[in-house]
Amino acid sequence: MTQLGQACEQFYGFKQPPFGLTPNTDFYVELPSQQQAFELLLFALSSGEGFIKITGEVGTGKTLLCRRLLNALASDGVRSAYIPNPALSAAGLWRAIAHELALNADDKSDLQVQEAIQQCLLQFALAGQPVVLIIDEAQCMPEDTLEALRLISNLETERQKLVQIVLFGQPELNNTLATTRFRQLLQRITYSADLRPLNNSETLAVYLQQRLSVAGYRGMPLFQTSALKHLWQASRGIPRLVNILAAKTLLVGYGNGCRQLEARHVAKAVADTEGAYPFAPDWSWLRLSTVCAAVILVLI
Repeated sequence: MTQLGQACEQFYGFKQPPFGLTPNTDFYVELPSQQQAFELLLFALSSGEGFIKITGEVGTGKTLLCRRLLNALASDGVRSAYIPNPALSAAGLWRAIAHELALNADDKSDLQVQEAIQQCLLQFALAGQPVVLIIDEAQCMPEDTLEALRLISNLETERQKLVQIVLFGQPELNNTLATTRFRQLLQRITYSADLRPLNNSETLAVYLQQRLSVAGYRGMPLFQTSALKHLWQASRGIPRLVNILAAKTLLVGYGNGCRQLEARHVAKAVADTEGAYPFAPDWSWLRLSTVCAAVILVLI
């Protein structure tokens, strides 16, 4: 951390950065769509359903939700195989799964790897230990690899699936699954959910305050109402962009020696952030003045 960052944290009384970009479940905020998605995941997995899909735009918190799910599964004793970068060939996907299951696939053919995975999953099933395959950034999967995923989902006994699969991906994943080639795979997805941005500045205020509290802040509300409105408009409620802008706004406020953050501080942060949305001008005063002028003309 830079000296500037440390000085900013000390100025506002933080114990750690409140708006870091690294997914940290300590800063998890139970937003409505996140809560619904997490509850759906737990219900679907406990029901033994084979395929679940979670989608959301860039920056809406898919990876953080994925981390939270992994932690929950570990605490419940559920074995998981996590594939964070699925831009692999079909054979590469099988070998990545073998690695996650602690199987040695170095000297085995592709067919032997598949057989070893099936036997391993069968042993877990006989021991009453479910296995969950979690794939992040699933929209990056080549089509042949996605087809291999369908074959993996076929692994089952007469009573249960040998592996449950959870896909996390951007909306492009929906477009791929909607094609004719993957209609069988799409039919197997029994539950799905979409992660949405923060819907207004009030929800944004709750999000910011919870992260500030986790970071150790104990003072009065740090962001003024006008700052919240500007921050929500500039970020469109996308959590990752909120974090970037909020962190920069803190630095601007610290540089000005301000204990409360105003709209002008947010504006400077927005000007320094390429991905931020520009402020929409407020034309209400112009409409009002136009109406007033029309009334005056009629009276004259």
